[in-house]
Amino acid sequence: MRRSICYCEPNYALAGNNATWKFIYTTSSPLPKGTKLRFDMQSKGRPIDWQIPQTNAKNKTNYIWGEVPGSKTVSAAKADSPYGSFEFTLPSEIKQGESFIIHVGSPDGTAEKGNACQKTTQRRRPFHLYIDTKGKGEYKDQPEVFGMDVRGNVLQNLRVVAPSLVARNRRFDVIVRFEDKYGNLTCNAPEDTLIDLSYENLRENLNWKLFIPETGFIALPNLYFNEAGLYKIKLLNMLTEETFLSAPIRCLSDSPLSLFWGVLHGEWDRADSAENIESYLRYARDERALQFIATSNFDSEEETSADVWKSVSQQVTEFNEDDRFVALLGFQWHGDPKTEGLRQFIYTKDAKPILRSKETKSNSLKKIYKTSNPKDMISIPTFSMGKTTAYDFSDFAPEYEHVAEIYNAWGSSECTAKAGNPLPISGSGKNSIPESAEGSLRKALNAGCRFGFVAGGHDDRGPYSQLYDADQVQYPAGMTAILAKEHNRASLIDALTKRSCYATTGEKIIVHFNLAQFPMGSEVETKIRPGLDYNRHISGFAIGTKPIKEAVIIRNGEEWKTLDANKEGNVEFEVDDGDRLGEIAFHSKKEETPPFVYYYLRVTQEDGHIAWSSPIWVVLNTGKKSDTIVPVKKPKKK
Repeated sequence: MRRSICYCEPNYALAGNNATWKFIYTTSSPLPKGTKLRFDMQSKGRPIDWQIPQTNAKNKTNYIWGEVPGSKTVSAAKADSPYGSFEFTLPSEIKQGESFIIHVGSPDGTAEKGNACQKTTQRRRPFHLYIDTKGKGEYKDQPEVFGMDVRGNVLQNLRVVAPSLVARNRRFDVIVRFEDKYGNLTCNAPEDTLIDLSYENLRENLNWKLFIPETGFIALPNLYFNEAGLYKIKLLNMLTEETFLSAPIRCLSDSPLSLFWGVLHGEWDRADSAENIESYLRYARDERALQFIATSNFDSEEETSADVWKSVSQQVTEFNEDDRFVALLGFQWHGDPKTEGLRQFIYTKDAKPILRSKETKSNSLKKIYKTSNPKDMISIPTFSMGKTTAYDFSDFAPEYEHVAEIYNAWGSSECTAKAGNPLPISGSGKNSIPESAEGSLRKALNAGCRFGFVAGGHDDRGPYSQLYDADQVQYPAGMTAILAKEHNRASLIDALTKRSCYATTGEKIIVHFNLAQFPMGSEVETKIRPGLDYNRHISGFAIGTKPIKEAVIIRNGEEWKTLDANKEGNVEFEVDDGDRLGEIAFHSKKEETPPFVYYYLRVTQEDGHIAWSSPIWVVLNTGKKSDTIVPVKKPKKK
């Protein structure tokens, strides 16, 4: 039995290019006059998607039309579909073996007036053609499918994926990615292109010459530094003389901890976890080169059905791989504003149930915490300063809430705009979300809550779903850095519970923050270190991907010490706080809560990207009950 033939001209496209595309359908059976054909481009019309054409014949730019045998044109009508669908009605019969051609672009073939290909690579990218020979618009049969390969465009960027923190003489692997301007892997470069690879700031410079492989990437194993210091891997395109540098790599004489980058809450335009969780995880691991990811579907039945959750759980188990990529099972839960807020639950184990806010057994945080084991989950307050998602931390549960999200792409919950928030939550549209001072993380810290800082990425689901169209101020997607002993799930979870982590606005800024040799996230008592009552030695460093404009130590919610950058634009510091602890500490009415002081570091680069270290707490053991809830003396700004 003969089958219809579907093919495209050209048979492949370069990501982002404009052209006139032909979709040729050769039928295996006659199509009578009046037959309706619906062409579905499978495009949502987003900037990264395949451009949706228009149907006005007078406008010859980005135009779609049909052609029947005899070179007769057929106008297209926009179909009722969210995926770029168009309908044609045959003006005459098409006989068996004849072709119906769909043109998308410009009738004169001018590329500038043509139709734009999507900006992401994809093998056998599908276009669907539905046929109704009765002409009633009832498309019951399976579609005919056109497949077109979308390949990477011309080489424009060289990206190095390397660890941020390494120990001297400890071997590590590096991946070099050859990318087009949209971030796709590509080998589309002149044949004589040669890449020179070297270590910047290395005394005995190592030089390798790299060719561009068909895969678009090269893995370089077993690199190491034999001296402690700051390094960057340098790539030179010897044909164009363009230079590319890796993110900074700090080599320490010895380090028991490694630095891992990932996202605990977020989505990407290119990979939607609701549509295909496997693609989402693969994109995070292979394209974004993250070392860990947590799923973050919302708990509603509409978004995450039982079948979807089952698929999510299975794929997380499948992708989780020690020493390569840690996948964590998580979901978002939206409770009552102020008392519960919005939060990301992360399970420490596989195959756990999703807890829905509309189900009786999990419709409140108190029920969830009462029926759960703290060893099984981490509860992360997110977007706590959004008006509709606020959480005031009055029912703070330290055994579950080890970390809080200080930042995501819709703003920072560090403090209010009036208090100096550099990335405030704000918007002017009808459906925008204003800030709520009740959810300020500084306010919660001042009240005695103990949590580390993490960052979230972009999100367009749940309470965020209207923000793209609501004139809400949008910032870059954030990332979380975790300092852990090993690259596996147990070690990363343990680090989060110890608050051994920090947040950035998306750049791999290296932050090291110690107080009396205690790392970020620590809580140290004067009973153990009595000298801390009189002096607290604070040290560390911050290394940016761009020069650092400002580095500030925050003490008890106030900017206490501004640090100077060196000539390379990085910060290394050792400072002492000699104020008596009892004079600057916060005091609580609760007898079981002794006076305390907390510190954290905020670093701002010249390009506006920011990093926040998790706080360190110093607790004053007096053995006496305090009768105030504010500092005896307001911290001084130095």
